[in-house]
Amino acid sequence: MIYVLAVLLPPIGLLLNGQPFSAIFNLVLIVFCAILGLFFHVLLLVPSAHAVIAVHMRRERRHREVVEAIRRHGPPPGYRAS
Repeated sequence: MIYVLAVLLPPIGLLLNGQPFSAIFNLVLIVFCAILGLFFHVLLLVPSAHAVIAVHMRRERRHREVVEAIRRHGPPPGYRAS
């Protein structure tokens, strides 16, 4: 769901993902690409691509941190392996 939001409303998707500085940068990118996008239409996709990549990188980093914590400290209490 966060990816859909990042594609359709990039700054809102970044804010909800906890990346306020990326959201501000994305707003600047939207203005810049809207102006130049009148001549080079592919630039209109750049803000959405930036948001999707930023969301993906943040989620992947968070996943790696959780996996590393489990390796270091063991599984959480009450965890049952199937």
